[in-house]
Amino acid sequence: MAKTSTYQSKIPDSKGFIHYSDEENQMWSELISQQIPMLEGKVCNEFIQALDVMNFPLDRNPQLHEVSRVLQKTTGWSVEPVAALIDFTSFYTLLANRKFPAATFIRRRNEMDYLQEPDIFHEIFGHTPLLTDPRFAKFTEAFGKAGLAANKQDHAILARLYWFTVEFGLIQTSQGLRSYGAGIVSSPGELSHALDSDIPMLKPFDPLEVLRTPYRIDIYQPLYFTIDSFDSLFELSDRDLISLIKEARRLDTHEPTYPVKNIA
Repeated sequence: MAKTSTYQSKIPDSKGFIHYSDEENQMWSELISQQIPMLEGKVCNEFIQALDVMNFPLDRNPQLHEVSRVLQKTTGWSVEPVAALIDFTSFYTLLANRKFPAATFIRRRNEMDYLQEPDIFHEIFGHTPLLTDPRFAKFTEAFGKAGLAANKQDHAILARLYWFTVEFGLIQTSQGLRSYGAGIVSSPGELSHALDSDIPMLKPFDPLEVLRTPYRIDIYQPLYFTIDSFDSLFELSDRDLISLIKEARRLDTHEPTYPVKNIA
């Protein structure tokens, strides 16, 4: 997670309504109109089906209570407005209580293809659809609970598990390799880099290997882990993640696959 932000989240009014300008609504409209056609052949069927369930507006930023209403009906989750960036403890606490933290600003036009910080398009379009899938929702909740149980010095290690699944995960399907991670599906640039380029490395998902693998937040990912099914994440929900963290610390972190800067 980045430690500073050049954006400021918008504060909901007394009725929970967030007021976006015409330009901000136009940015959402352009992003979603551009991104949806790009998903075909690159994003897994589970995400496409979940996107239909969410039924996001095309002409404006969705209101968080609209998104929460859908999530509550499917898996009991909701969306919680937060500052642009929050600390690990706050993040884990919200997830453990089935609340997804969402920054409420939207990116500037000069950062349309790739944004280092999570904006509302990334949070809502990228993250919330798969929270309608009970397997994915359970994994995310279990991740939050593990974060609360872990020592603070292990928070950054555990964050790698989220990074290489929820944020930048790929999945092997009968139709071929597809994406499901929010950082991929919400980014035109990352989507092409992950699925059309021969630059990144691909590795089969292994939670211990993931916990030993550092990452950078400010570049297209040089490495992705691939799962075979969301069942893999569901089954991981019942494993002792704290013991896995301890084993990862014992074995130590792998050498980075990128120029060293801000190792997470």
